[in-house]
Amino acid sequence: METVLRVAYVYILLMLVLRVMGKRELGRLSPFELVLLMLIPELFSQALVREDFSMTNATVAFTSLVTLVFATSVLAHRFKRLETLFTGHPAVLVSDGRFVQNAMNEELVQPGEVYSELRKAGYQRLSDAKWVILENDGKLSIVPMEKNGGNAPQQDDGPV
Repeated sequence: METVLRVAYVYILLMLVLRVMGKRELGRLSPFELVLLMLIPELFSQALVREDFSMTNATVAFTSLVTLVFATSVLAHRFKRLETLFTGHPAVLVSDGRFVQNAMNEELVQPGEVYSELRKAGYQRLSDAKWVILENDGKLSIVPMEKNGGNAPQQDDGPV
């Protein structure tokens, strides 16, 4: 049972660390950071298996981790509050062609990143976007401004 508790502890610790890092950071890991992230389990392996290299203990540790991942998915699916806790929620970074500064600051997104994604999507100005949304997976979604003239913003931030 101690192995199950150790695996649960490491799982919760890693989930919290990755959650604090923020959704944008996971999408922007350098190769070094990715390798470091992959080595974290190795750093904990001796603590997880208490230097016991038996197949039984390794199987218990693996099964515990898979069970925790599955339980997290089930709980997030069943309870909306837990889903938000585990995965976060999308953040609106641009609304009606204007930056939402509080969201930009909270998510640590620079205006240049938004402009870059706008250019990649074929838009010339910030005012071309009704909304720019930072999704849970760290990607930016762009909802274009409607062309019927009813949603034209009063201010144009110039070219992207």
